[in-house]
Amino acid sequence: MQRHLVRSALAAAMLSAFATQAAETPADHGTIIVTATRFADSALPVAAQVDVIRSEDIRQSPALGMPEILKAQAGIEVRSLYGNMGIDAVADIRGFGDTGGSNTVTLLDGQRLNSIGMDAVSWSAIPLESVQRIEILRGAGTVLYGDRATGGVINIITDKSGQPRANAAVTLGSNDYRGVDAQAAGGGAAGYFNLFAHYAETDGWRQNSQARQQAVSGRSALNLANGEAFVDYGLYADKSGMPSSLLSAAYRGDPRQARTPHDTQQRDGYRVRPGLKLAVSPNLTVEGELAVEHEKYDANNVSFASTYRRERDTVSFTPRLRWNHGLTGRASETVLGLDYYDGKIGATSASATGVIPQSAKQTSSAFYVQNTTALDRHWSLTAGARRQRMEQRAAQRAYDADYGYGPFPVPAMNGSAVRERNAYDLGLNYQAADWRLYGRTGTVFRFANTDELFGYDPFTGNPVFAGDLKPQHGRVHELGGDVELGAVKLRGSVYRLDLTDEIGYDGAAYANVNFARSRRDGVEAQIDWRLSERLLARFSASHTDARFREGVYADKEIPMVARDKAALQLTWQTGGGASYSAVASHVGDRRYSGDFANTLGRLAGYTTLDLQGRWDLKTWTITAKLLNVFDRRYAPYAGYSTFRSDYYYFPADGRSLFVSARYDFK
Repeated sequence: MQRHLVRSALAAAMLSAFATQAAETPADHGTIIVTATRFADSALPVAAQVDVIRSEDIRQSPALGMPEILKAQAGIEVRSLYGNMGIDAVADIRGFGDTGGSNTVTLLDGQRLNSIGMDAVSWSAIPLESVQRIEILRGAGTVLYGDRATGGVINIITDKSGQPRANAAVTLGSNDYRGVDAQAAGGGAAGYFNLFAHYAETDGWRQNSQARQQAVSGRSALNLANGEAFVDYGLYADKSGMPSSLLSAAYRGDPRQARTPHDTQQRDGYRVRPGLKLAVSPNLTVEGELAVEHEKYDANNVSFASTYRRERDTVSFTPRLRWNHGLTGRASETVLGLDYYDGKIGATSASATGVIPQSAKQTSSAFYVQNTTALDRHWSLTAGARRQRMEQRAAQRAYDADYGYGPFPVPAMNGSAVRERNAYDLGLNYQAADWRLYGRTGTVFRFANTDELFGYDPFTGNPVFAGDLKPQHGRVHELGGDVELGAVKLRGSVYRLDLTDEIGYDGAAYANVNFARSRRDGVEAQIDWRLSERLLARFSASHTDARFREGVYADKEIPMVARDKAALQLTWQTGGGASYSAVASHVGDRRYSGDFANTLGRLAGYTTLDLQGRWDLKTWTITAKLLNVFDRRYAPYAGYSTFRSDYYYFPADGRSLFVSARYDFK
């Protein structure tokens, strides 16, 4: 194993002499990157790896929604339980498996979409038509974004240009898919507005995998003499069936069937975020937002004669400033900021055994600072630090359970905890005319989310507060670079992430635990090759070795982490208003969910091919997508049931065709 890791590290180090993903590199003139500094117009390059997926890349992708856009990126694995619409999809950066969603921060225009619990991100709230670009910051997000950014940050940035436009699109597809998208924007000297609407519905590839999405979002802004005042808003709702997993025989026989044919879930919510951007002076900029978010989730588990209701409210305040102050004659920029988040959840489970009311509250406050200084015309140094305090409380009221033997009193549970962690980041960047190298080191951390605070006594079954869960923390080291060699652009990085007290659920202990030390060694690379004026090839690949280093699982692989992942996209623009794209994606085999002992074999990897044709007919645009062209049978997620003594699988959708027509009003 050590020889294999050494070979991987040497290969990546050689590649990084030529390549890495760069923020504000000469190879990417005109790119504005927010995520590396939390400001949109930073003049100095930051020693970090930031991928930028532009709106043109999204248009040329066969993806149906945001999760499919992300899955083609190096080092990101996307797992969706119930189909192409990705309502419950989880994005996992740098190999965290079952806890991928708790180690990746997902932002919409800088606002957190992550719940304080384990709820999936509400992808329905992000129509693809509204997205201007997506920024992916790998492994370097803790100083600026704090808790949960251990793997990285995904910042989805919507179009705020206010450029006058209006269009509408209708989509029809397999499994009775029908969708409508519309957008409108306008503005002038006084201000601007953007408005997006999305509706989609499908009967689903599997039985009881029907789904529906609805969303309206936008921004209204007032232009000021030296900035702008704005309000971001969004309203969304989704509903879907829950066909559940299939045991081995059913999965092999008919993956379209449902084990729970009547179970459903639905979610709706809104968010409102007023904010201000103000240039106080040529060298001082202030920005800040006050956000309010509400979400309600309902599940009707008919198969288990139970229901579940959950409501979540979050308030956040995120002021920050950027100061271009110079340092002994050198260009120097400092970013200072505060992050305040206050969230609460109320939930009720009801079944024949009783009604269980639960509640949780979390308040997070943090201060961060990051400085980038140009040492000379080639070298720049980035240094940052963060201190974050987390106050959490979880409670469950007493109730009478009935297991068929009469009422059985279950006592109440109430607990609280206060945790604090610090993080730092230090990076050195070398910038030449058409290539760049960087190196960075830093620390990361994650606090337990509110769902992980609920535990049970293994002897009595009574609820307990898991207040002894320590914050997960660790250290990351990374080298990378990028180069442009004529028609070829190369980017890549090699990293090592060591974690202590990694948080996860251990089925052998029937509890959320702090695992012994773990390590992730990884290589990530991307090549863009302009084969001709109209033909572009893009290849991305990553290798991840994620293992425990100590304890009972020493040297065992972390479950649900693919060691190898790759994607190849070819895009041909004919010059006559037509373009064609093909994306082949490969995800390697993985250990089954929960198999920390590595005794259950490996979940098979898979390779899929997606195709798209796009025809621009001036006011009309016609798009056709064919997904999973070869109708490959695979499961993005699977585990093992000790109660059934069998494997269980969540099948992915088979071959699907979608055709859309968009009209642009002139």
